[in-house]
Amino acid sequence: MANDVVVGFVGLGTMGGKMATNLLKAGYQVVVHDLHRQSAGHHLQAGAEWADTPRALAERSDVIFTSLPEPSDVERVSLGADGLIEGVRKGAAYFDLSTNSQSVVKKIHEAFAARGAHMLDAPVSGGPSGAASRKMAIWVGGDKAAYDRHKAVLDAMGDRPSYIGPIGTATVAKLVHNMSGYAITCALAETFTMGVKAGMDPVALWEAVRQGVVGRRLTFDGLLDQFLPGKYDPPNFALKLATKDVALATALGRELGVPMRICNLAHAEMTEACNRGWEGRDSRSVMLLQQERAGVKIAADPEHVKQAAERAKSG
Repeated sequence: MANDVVVGFVGLGTMGGKMATNLLKAGYQVVVHDLHRQSAGHHLQAGAEWADTPRALAERSDVIFTSLPEPSDVERVSLGADGLIEGVRKGAAYFDLSTNSQSVVKKIHEAFAARGAHMLDAPVSGGPSGAASRKMAIWVGGDKAAYDRHKAVLDAMGDRPSYIGPIGTATVAKLVHNMSGYAITCALAETFTMGVKAGMDPVALWEAVRQGVVGRRLTFDGLLDQFLPGKYDPPNFALKLATKDVALATALGRELGVPMRICNLAHAEMTEACNRGWEGRDSRSVMLLQQERAGVKIAADPEHVKQAAERAKSG
């Protein structure tokens, strides 16, 4: 046995089942619950104990995890009849690994705090393969002391657990991560269909663009230079030239009859930025338009940005 910490785990689906297995492999005493007991068959054979309700699970656990499909499922399991809150121990920590809504997270956090327990949002990123191999990020928001106290348990499930900030911040990070990825996916669908319809072999096209500056750089690293510090002068690549390139690409799409809704919107944004008189600034100055619309000014301390970049390289 790794130690005397009893870990409760609710939700043994595609992701949760694999994470619970890793806890058992690490030697933890694990209590499990799922809507379908058969989902726990493998875990019970490996030494896990079964709890008939979330309440019964909480009564026996020092630290609790849930991995569930929808915010409504998390709310029901945590706050509903026979829910976790009815059996949670004072001082216990509850980590929700689901992709949740910030409002639901804060509601559950307040309810658990009133019982003298900690609730932390802890969404994960790594997919089923990451959940199985432990190559998975776990972003945690909430009480830092509770995070530190149970980090060893988090380490048993993922190779990159990290404390993000107050309650709800980890949920925001997860939603930004996922939405960014899906928006990029839609844009790439447009650009690659244009390239293939223009006569390129899709693999040859991938190999070509992979060698370019965008292909060589990690997606979010592109925010380090101008966007995060809010410094768009002097330009790394002028907005005027970038707008010309996008105009040529969207023109090719029109010639080929390829719908390019996202790319045309990008061209419209860049054209508006040029009309603001920013054509000589860095191409990413187009991002100032959205900051204006959102009522947000992003200009982080350059030294803070540098330190974050160094941490990312070392991690």
